Amino acid sequence: MAKWGEGDPRWIVEERADAKNVNNWHWTERDVSSWSSSRLRQLLLEVRVEGAEGVCQVTDVDKLEGEASINNRKGKLIFFYEWQLRAGWLGVSSSGVKYRGTVDVSNLSDKNNLDDLDISVSLCKDQPNTPLLNVMRRTGVQKVRRVLGEYIHQLKSEFSQGMILPTANEPKPPQPALNKANQNKMSPPLRSFSSTSPSNTGVRIPTCSFNLMETFQTSADELYRTFINQEFVQVFMRSAAVVDGRHGGRCWMGMSVEKCSFLLQVPDQKIEMRWRFMTWPSEHYATVTLDLKDRGDETELKLECRGVPTGEEDSTREGWTRFYFQAIKQTFGY
Repeated sequence: MAKWGEGDPRWIVEERADAKNVNNWHWTERDVSSWSSSRLRQLLLEVRVEGAEGVCQVTDVDKLEGEASINNRKGKLIFFYEWQLRAGWLGVSSSGVKYRGTVDVSNLSDKNNLDDLDISVSLCKDQPNTPLLNVMRRTGVQKVRRVLGEYIHQLKSEFSQGMILPTANEPKPPQPALNKANQNKMSPPLRSFSSTSPSNTGVRIPTCSFNLMETFQTSADELYRTFINQEFVQVFMRSAAVVDGRHGGRCWMGMSVEKCSFLLQVPDQKIEMRWRFMTWPSEHYATVTLDLKDRGDETELKLECRGVPTGEEDSTREGWTRFYFQAIKQTFGY
């Protein structure tokens, strides 16, 4: 029996008038369903496998049902989670033919070991058989199992913080004094095309413009859809994206591009958008125009980017070349 005044960590009443659930000892419950749903989607959308047969990428999660919580019972953490999910995947064969399929997981639960997860991969009903199905079953399943294991690890590490509070007599660990140099070393790097930090100076920003031209081995209508279709953008960006392809629709592409929107669209011919890197000064946008010319067995794309902050031209040019043009060619075989 815990006794008041004898230093037992279950009775920290010196700082409270009551003794209810002191130190989170008796019970604490935290609902982490919302975080879990969001994190599972993010992790699954990162699943991508390649082989001699082609490339497969998870493009959407259309079913995610379940819940998750963390409970503290007398100083012991109990993790509860139970999920059923279905994700869609897009495969592009080495010859450029596209196939669609699904990944189903019915028993992601704290009651099952990671190795016991039932992960099934199949093609959509209207799809012909393809060797890409074996790629997903052989390698894709392993990656899905791996990211689900990452979710479980993060659930038990990140969200267990604060569930058991320190006792009154427990010394707090010393906080190291960090100088500016050490702080910079410990800060995680930004995933971006530019090393310039964002700022909001409230003054006129000097800008510049540049042009690029690239040729793609595909039709103009196919290339046009690649830029405005959310599934295609997620595949070549290899990350989650939100793309509303309608006129005036907003979009967010990858980790470095923020709050863009479509200004003008001429189907299969032209796309104009307000576009910015997250590292640019706050609320500053460039205008990007993509002109597509069908040349029979190939499409010529001309890009004009106006309003780029001075000093950001090279990194922006490199970003479009590497993370858009080259990524599209490598992913879809264009």
